[in-house]
Amino acid sequence: MSRVKKINLEGMPYADCGGDIIYPEGLKWTKQRKDVYRVLWEAEEPLSAIQIYNRIERDESSEYAVSTIYRILSAFEERGLVEKAPWTGEAMENGHSTAAYELKRGGHTHYAVCLECHRRIPLKNCPFAHIHLEKETEDFTVTNHKLELYGYCRECKEARKL
Repeated sequence: MSRVKKINLEGMPYADCGGDIIYPEGLKWTKQRKDVYRVLWEAEEPLSAIQIYNRIERDESSEYAVSTIYRILSAFEERGLVEKAPWTGEAMENGHSTAAYELKRGGHTHYAVCLECHRRIPLKNCPFAHIHLEKETEDFTVTNHKLELYGYCRECKEARKL
């Protein structure tokens, strides 16, 4: 288990989150990392590196390279700050596969994913909370799970007249 340190939140947009941010020791708290962390903190859904880049560029006057965002996300993932999931969002439409990232906030979230616009809608409850393993899998220890439901959001459903 990596050692952690508390981060000074003074001047950070999420300083009122109700507690200190626990940040792994050995990972410098640079302006670029603060910006990526801020975007992920404010996001209501997992974001691709390109989406993070676009939000930072929109909000900041300084320039960032997309490769910097990927390196930061990789460092965050290695230290357990973010969770990475395969994603078929807007970058997939251009023929490129990508991933979505979200902060680990203690717990997990399941999503309904729109097949048209690729919006990810968080589900309020975990449907697995009350499921018990069957006898044939009792020798298996579950450590985590993910659930994504695929379909069409209201806007896309209405546009497609489904």
